[in-house]
Amino acid sequence: MDVLGVMIGLALLFGIAVAVLAVVGTVKAAKAVAAKVDRHEANARRAVENAALKAKTYTKAGPQGQISAVRLGLRTSLSGTRQVLESGLAQDGQLSESLGLLARLDVHAAELDGELRTLEREPDAGRIAAKLPELRERAERITHSAETMRWAAQDRMHRFADDELSRLSKECESEAGALRHWDTSGGAGSSGSAGAAGAGAGRGAGAAGAAREGSQQRPGLTDGKGGRPSAEDLLGLGDPLARLAQRLRKPTTGSSAG
Repeated sequence: MDVLGVMIGLALLFGIAVAVLAVVGTVKAAKAVAAKVDRHEANARRAVENAALKAKTYTKAGPQGQISAVRLGLRTSLSGTRQVLESGLAQDGQLSESLGLLARLDVHAAELDGELRTLEREPDAGRIAAKLPELRERAERITHSAETMRWAAQDRMHRFADDELSRLSKECESEAGALRHWDTSGGAGSSGSAGAAGAGAGRGAGAAGAAREGSQQRPGLTDGKGGRPSAEDLLGLGDPLARLAQRLRKPTTGSSAG
């Protein structure tokens, strides 16, 4: 019963863990989808607003058209700078600092855009004429800062591309020279290789002859030839047994007299 209860408890814990993981995964997926939808919605809304501002710039004259032109230039400059910095961030991590500065600059641009939007709805033409130069000057400062970062990032990326291209060109030239090396030293290399091959063959033949002579002069221990030492030689009994055999072969005096 205790074992069964433990198994049931473990199964319940496993089920709870799976349910928690499923809930966490669902929440994260929902947040990711919501963030993506919000981003696409913001981009679509920005595109619609830019199109409307561009239309007002061409259709409305006077201060209203000027305000629309200032707002459109401010948005276009910041958007172009952000695209350049984000596109080069994967190759150059230092652009992350520029993106941080652009984010701070974007806050000021948003505040200025709100003031321009409010001024755009102002019915008093005199107030519009009084406030517009100041707001335009702030917009030009923000635009100039954004453009300065964008141009610097573009020059930096182009410089890196030129340096990489120069290194790649040098490597290609070195490889081409290595591939053409056979054209100038092919004959000498061939004769040298042939001489080395002949010398190697002569040395191989001499070594083979010496090996054959050595094998004929020195029999091996386990080569199965006649020169293999006997068991008596290995035990040190070869000389006593030979002398005993010689004494046994000598004829006795009595037998030779008879």
